[in-house]
Amino acid sequence: MMKIVILRIGHRPQRDQRVTTHVGLTARALGASTMLLASNDKGVVQSINEVSRQWGGNFIARTVTSWKQEIHDWKDKGGKVVHLTMYGRNLPDVIDEISGIEPLMIVVGAEKVPPGIYQMADWNVAVGSQPHSEIAALAVFLDRLHTLGNNDPLALEFPGGNLKIIASERGKNMEEKY
Repeated sequence: MMKIVILRIGHRPQRDQRVTTHVGLTARALGASTMLLASNDKGVVQSINEVSRQWGGNFIARTVTSWKQEIHDWKDKGGKVVHLTMYGRNLPDVIDEISGIEPLMIVVGAEKVPPGIYQMADWNVAVGSQPHSEIAALAVFLDRLHTLGNNDPLALEFPGGNLKIIASERGKNMEEKY
């Protein structure tokens, strides 16, 4: 699986806990390895890491102090940066350029994104041309990225967890390993 890191910027602790948690859970479920939260919200980080502990896999969430420094360090190590925004190039027009490149950092904003991020990103990518959720943008982007690489992000395995859903036509079936 590709090395993909999500950088969540603009998180407002008093307002964005649920959405940021869902960004992290979506990233984990669809093949990212890490979420960096450029905000001091230990509750969100703990919640995401607890899901990883219970459900398996190696996904880690952690806080960082400077999103700019994280991007600079990432690029210094040869990584590329994708910024998901309504104002970028359309996803179908750039996904072939991005597919297969790693390591890849995906920047997902919350409140108004600082103008500098548009300059720092290797790609500013629009997932659709209408306003919608950053969670949806991340999910569609990761699905397209993995599908082009002949990986099915919906078939990922998450070893080491205590909980696992057992697919069934009706009802809720889970396996618990305690």
